[in-house]
Amino acid sequence: MRAINLIRKWMEDAGLRTWVDQMGNVHGRVDGANANAEALLIGSHMDTVVDAGMFDGSLGIVSAISALKAMHVNGKLQKLKRPVEVIAFSDEEGVRFQTTFLGSGAIAGILPGTTLEISDKREVMIKDFLKENSIDITEESLLKLKYDPKSVWGYVEVHIEQGPVLEQVGFPLGVVKGIAGQTRLKVTVRGSQGHAGTVPMSMRQDPMAAAAEQIVVLESLCKHPEEYLSYDGHCSDSTVKSLSTSLVCTVGEISTWPSASNVIPGQVTYTVDIRAIDDLGREAVIYDLSKQIYQICDKRSVSCIIEHKHDAGAVICDSDLSSQLKSAAYSALKKMEGDIQDEVPTLMSGAGHDAMAISHLTKVGMLFVRCRGGISHSPQEHVLDNDVWAASLATLSFLENLS
Repeated sequence: MRAINLIRKWMEDAGLRTWVDQMGNVHGRVDGANANAEALLIGSHMDTVVDAGMFDGSLGIVSAISALKAMHVNGKLQKLKRPVEVIAFSDEEGVRFQTTFLGSGAIAGILPGTTLEISDKREVMIKDFLKENSIDITEESLLKLKYDPKSVWGYVEVHIEQGPVLEQVGFPLGVVKGIAGQTRLKVTVRGSQGHAGTVPMSMRQDPMAAAAEQIVVLESLCKHPEEYLSYDGHCSDSTVKSLSTSLVCTVGEISTWPSASNVIPGQVTYTVDIRAIDDLGREAVIYDLSKQIYQICDKRSVSCIIEHKHDAGAVICDSDLSSQLKSAAYSALKKMEGDIQDEVPTLMSGAGHDAMAISHLTKVGMLFVRCRGGISHSPQEHVLDNDVWAASLATLSFLENLS
């Protein structure tokens, strides 16, 4: 709520009309010269993960508001050829409720009404949490948050790269050509809880040992998919080759019960995050991984449950928006550094972004900003001041040349 109030103040200082919707998204809009034209949506998310830095998501919001404020100060805001709406999405990461894109998903209309019944680890439901913060929402009002596709021209998002490519090539900005699809799984392994000192090794049904073996198999599968996946109608040679360069898999969270040093666990739960540019390949990996997990459980006489918590298909960015963003980036760098000999790089995104959800509503484009060491989701996340400047200048140039 503190962030919402601060962002609204920034938006109002930039000459924007503001409101907060029932999913906690903050909106700031200017109608420009033609209030009836299709609107450009621009923004990013205001949340981040636990123990993170301050640029993930926030940079996209700040650069958009800064560019519009520059136009406001220079008397150009009302000359925009179409309405522009900045949106600070409330929840993209899905940390608390294990459901990503709550903010942008509501705008895109991809959230089912039952989303409001999802609970956090303390059994607090989304709808109750929102009500505690003076935001009343029902299934009906959630569905009404969806924007009419006919009212939207496109969506643009500025975001830190969260990877090392731009730093490696020595460029502060890059245009995104596509975003990897992703799947999140929750795996629960149940065995026989017992005393660590009295149950012989040969008689144990240990879910921790089973989970450990499964995690090692996951790593091996994702490092060498060609050794696991079969070449058939569902998994072609080109798919496997694509996976060999884009597939990444992560176990980021493990919990045990009862979690005591002298107790063989009765239950182990862990998460799996799988990402790839090729959707068919990602599905093939999930199929093979599930098969391996169940086989390990059978071998070790424990039970397994695999839950799909999130699925998002890969997104290809709009070529026209990408071209305009590339020109805007070039213009910004030319203002800062003079003549630019090299071409603005294009790259794929392995991280998910609000643009994935908004792609169900309209065409999308993304601009990446260099971050030190490619580090993100960490307190060491850092963007140079000059690169923040470049991002905002590029956003300004894009808005000034909006068709």
